[in-house]
Amino acid sequence: MCDELTERDATSFLMDRRRFAALGAGAAVLAVSPGCVASPAPEADALPTASRAVTIATPDGKADAFFVYPKTGRHPAVVMWPDIAGLRDAYRTMGTRLAAAGYAVLVVNQYYRSQAAPILQSLSEWRTPAGQETLKPMIAAITPEGTVRDAGAFVAWLDAQAEVDTARKIGSAGYCMGGPFTVRTAVANPARVGAAASFHGANLVADTPDSPHKLLARTQASYLFAIAQNDDERAPGDKDALRAAAKAAGRAAEVEVYPAQHGWCTIDAPIYDAVQAEKAWARMLALFKGL
Repeated sequence: MCDELTERDATSFLMDRRRFAALGAGAAVLAVSPGCVASPAPEADALPTASRAVTIATPDGKADAFFVYPKTGRHPAVVMWPDIAGLRDAYRTMGTRLAAAGYAVLVVNQYYRSQAAPILQSLSEWRTPAGQETLKPMIAAITPEGTVRDAGAFVAWLDAQAEVDTARKIGSAGYCMGGPFTVRTAVANPARVGAAASFHGANLVADTPDSPHKLLARTQASYLFAIAQNDDERAPGDKDALRAAAKAAGRAAEVEVYPAQHGWCTIDAPIYDAVQAEKAWARMLALFKGL
């Protein structure tokens, strides 16, 4: 996830991009300034949405979340897992955009055991010593087993909502540390979760028995694994391991390395890449059409 290595990559990449822009190459201008939310233009067929803050009972406590959905009708549901900086305005915006495409979206606070959201206001705060000091004990409180319990509770909660079409499968989308959580969501309720999309996901391939790539056979979902270029450079075998695991499990999986840096899909990330983020967004929508 967003560790010291990816932060060093991001800093170097941004310096190069700024230097290139300063030489007069307008196309290289930053897509978003650090700490700002760059909202993509709404789609022409976007549905009007409504939203509410919700609290969900889990086996480990009360989880706060943001629930957003089209104003009318019943729709397939999606559990959205934010990146390392947690539930904040950027993810409310991203969740709302997905809702406008026809989904009932639950954007969760993965840190609810420690503190209600928002904990940080932007991904840039994670780069600060204070931000890291705040989040590190909260990150340590999240376990794979706990994430599966959480996901099971979130899916059950969604199925009880009037805005959710329970005749359709549920999807999951996760970013950075939320990437592997999408697989664990599919593990939590295989009969209900039909699609999972991971964007610059962290720790998808490991030597542990509960590594996400080893869990695909326990699910009934189709997958999208969108991998950052610098993550692939650091672990070039991960994409092959994901493809092999999906094939062995009989699960459909699109595994692609994008020419973008870790974090490129999150709209308040300094490294946000609008062109590649839109491509990844389109692939997610294509995946979720099968719900």
